Amino acid sequence: MPQNTKLRFSIVVPCYNESAYVASAIKSLKSQTYTGPYEIIVVDNNSTDKTAEIAKSLGVKVVKEKNAGVCYARQKGTDAARGEIIVSTDADSTFDKDWLKRIDEAFAQSDDIVAVTGPFSYDGGPIWSSYADSLFNLLDLIYKLTGIVLYSPAANLSFKKSAWEGYNTTMTQYGDEMDQLKRFRKKGKVVFKSHLVVKTSARRLERGLLYNIFITLLAYSIIEYNLNRLFKRRFFGQAPAFREENKSEKYYI
Repeated sequence: MPQNTKLRFSIVVPCYNESAYVASAIKSLKSQTYTGPYEIIVVDNNSTDKTAEIAKSLGVKVVKEKNAGVCYARQKGTDAARGEIIVSTDADSTFDKDWLKRIDEAFAQSDDIVAVTGPFSYDGGPIWSSYADSLFNLLDLIYKLTGIVLYSPAANLSFKKSAWEGYNTTMTQYGDEMDQLKRFRKKGKVVFKSHLVVKTSARRLERGLLYNIFITLLAYSIIEYNLNRLFKRRFFGQAPAFREENKSEKYYI
């Protein structure tokens, strides 16, 4: 695509050792029914597998970020983006064919809208993985009653680049999602669309319910986030990464 082509969307996909997932994500993004021009940017965050090679073979833009961490990767990808609207998502996700078209329609409803978000749903996983559906149903109800979006997952967040002031790279994962949402609410209208569902891997849940309650939710999503906000630095570092040996080249966060 010529460099001077005006783009409506730039889709930013941060990656660290995502060779088992990234092809499915890219193919799903390239199969959208949206007919306008858009770009897909894969951010290689120090991968040691074939993530970057796979992405390049599928014809998308690949940029490198040496600072480890998804916040740095999202920052790099958004800096490199040429689109009017940035679409943030993850490499272990897939998308309905009309997903991007519906995002475009949501922004077209009002010039006051600076960000559009929606739910994610786990693809498989343990029986308790359905908590995500219940959570987003509750968030949708609150939004419909109050007009306030209380949570926006980074796997399903689109925003006008003109309203973006950069990611807070002192934040750990999860905290950066809340930080961006707070900033966008000050800039204009943030809308929640329940039909904009992203399907994401349930790999994050495979360490069990207690791990996800005490480590993912309590330690990182609540304690670390609030410490970050108060002291402007990280205390626990990035959320732990893990792999299952019987699932080659899958990266867990």
